Amino acid sequence: MAKIVLARIDDRLIHGQVMTAWLQYTGGNHIVIVDEPTAADEFTKSIISMAVPGGIDLSIAGIEDGAELLKNAPADDKIIILTKGPEAYLQLIEKGVALEKIIIGGMGVNKNRSKFYKNISASDNERETFRKIVDHGVEMSIHIIPDEKAISVKGIL
Repeated sequence: MAKIVLARIDDRLIHGQVMTAWLQYTGGNHIVIVDEPTAADEFTKSIISMAVPGGIDLSIAGIEDGAELLKNAPADDKIIILTKGPEAYLQLIEKGVALEKIIIGGMGVNKNRSKFYKNISASDNERETFRKIVDHGVEMSIHIIPDEKAISVKGIL
């Protein structure tokens, strides 16, 4: 079975921090983006694929296909999962994907979100989803870059 080395929420998906700090820190060799709109958008998928360094596999899938991919990935895969929000992780967990820890890296402000912690924003529904994920026994923390301290979501909820 593949090893999940990072499960991260970031509404930007792939950007400089993911590609440099987290990729080096985790030793990941396969990035799996689980997001229905991104999986359905060929243009966005092609742009994202250009941001991934050589030697790193990339898969972009919706929830159903993402869950199957994660449960059946080759043993030598060191997977970094990226989603735009917590709901995708709750659905993956409910479909049998075993996750120990999820980190929140970037959730920006929008009309439905309010300040959750420093520059992290979350809607009431997202906060409830955090609670449900924690209730499944999954550790959740805010952890922007590897060399900063992680902050437990449980203590903020």
